[in-house]
Formats: sequence, structure tokens, C-alpha cells
Amino acid sequence: DLARLDTMVTVVDACHFLRDYASRDSLTDRQASLGEEDERAVADLLIEQVEFCDVIVLNKTDLISAEALAELESILRSLNPRADIARSEFGRVPLDKVLNTGRFDFDAAAEAPGWLAELRGEHVPETEAYGISSFVYRARRPFHPQRLWQWMQEEWPGVVRSKGYFWLASRPQFAALWSQAGAVARHSCAGLWWAALDRAEWPQDEDSLALIRSRWAEPFGDRQQELVLIGMDMDSLALTAGFDACLLNDAELAAGMEAWQALDDPFPRWAISEEDAEA
Repeated sequence: DLARLDTMVTVVDACHFLRDYASRDSLTDRQASLGEEDERAVADLLIEQVEFCDVIVLNKTDLISAEALAELESILRSLNPRADIARSEFGRVPLDKVLNTGRFDFDAAAEAPGWLAELRGEHVPETEAYGISSFVYRARRPFHPQRLWQWMQEEWPGVVRSKGYFWLASRPQFAALWSQAGAVARHSCAGLWWAALDRAEWPQDEDSLALIRSRWAEPFGDRQQELVLIGMDMDSLALTAGFDACLLNDAELAAGMEAWQALDDPFPRWAISEEDAEA
């Protein structure tokens, strides 16, 4: 029962974290899956554990250099600014760091990931000394599906974590979710844009309406690209230029949504279908 937990603790192996984070191995490959339907990669599990915890116990700190340790701590802090980091050798850690801390808060933990903090405009400046930075790519134009697909197959130097929402010109009703951790990247349908729904289907409470209005801009409503990138020695200008090149150009944009449906779209069909959306 998560409501009764006092502290969510994640133990990180200081010697192997970056190696495992960069691995493409699945949990099945490591014989650690929860069953046939568990398709997560090792990197997925690592990021889930680091981003959703109150305390990170960094073990085997005696086996790496002080510089490497400081760099690793900065990476972990960029992934979860809220968590305390406790250094450990041979699994020994002061009990007051992990027991009876009173730190667990489900809502706070859900809002803890560094990518969400960056999306909200909350920065983690202490990580910059080690070349770790983050930025948010935003745009209102849709992506050309073929160009974005090709860009997503390329290496993004220095990027260790990226996550956010995007929209494809060929699928204007769908908000898409992008998530990348280490060498593993995934995309899926996150739902429908409010702009794709009849206003009679919008929520009626003022807080929800105010949020929709705050994200609204004509002519596309709440549709937008909003991707957070966290990494080491990233070239944010080059990465931004890469995303910009995937946006529809003026001529493509002017052709209109009906014409966009005919654009080459190599993305797999998402779990939610157009029929489901119309229903």
C-alpha cells in the first residue's frame, strides 16, 4: 500500500549505472521481467526507479573516482531533483537516511522527475558545473512524420533523457508521447488534443478551462511540440535545428490538414485507433 510507505528508496550501483542505462537489454534478457507481457528495457526500469523515489542510495562509491562520483550524482539529480542522495560502501547507509524520514508523498513523487520540473520552468543549476544541462524544445507547427522518424533514428549526442509531447501533421487529432532513457526510446498515443474535440466534451470546471486556455494559440489550439532534453555537454542549438528541420515548411503548412493526411508516415499505428477516437 503506497499510502503507508514512509520512504521510497532506490539503490543505484555506482559502478554499473551508466553502463546499464546505455544498454538496450530488455528485462527478459536479464531474466528479470514480470512475465511475457513485460516488455520493458533495463533502462526503463532504472529510470522508473530513479525518477519515482525519495532517496537514492548510491552504493559502491569507494570503487569510482571522486570526479566520476560527482558527475554521476549530478546526472541523478537532474533526473530527480527532489530525491536525497546517500553515498554508501558495501551497502552500509545510515538508517536515518532511509527509515522514518516522513518524506513519502505520492503526488510529490509523481511530479518529481527532472523532465517535468524543466517543463514547468524549474531549473537545477547545481548540475551545470559538470556539463549537465536541460532545455525544452517548443513549437506550434506540426512535425512532418517522415522527417521526424528519420531524426529519431539518429544519435542525439550527449542526451541521456528526453520526454514530452509532440504532434504529427498526419495525425492532427492525436497527442503523442515521446520517452527516451539512455539507448531506449519509445513513442505512443497520449490521447486527443482538446482542439480535436467538440467543446461540449470539454471539462466544465473553471480550473480545467483555465489550463486549456493557457495552452491555446490559434490556429492550432492546444496542439504543440513540447519536449524536454536532459544531457551532458549537449549542443542545444544543433538539437533545436534538428527538430526545426522536421517541422512542416511554409508550403506544406499552407496545404492544410486534409493534404497532411497523405504525407509519408512510417510511425506504427498507435494503440488508440481513429475509430476509437471518433467513438
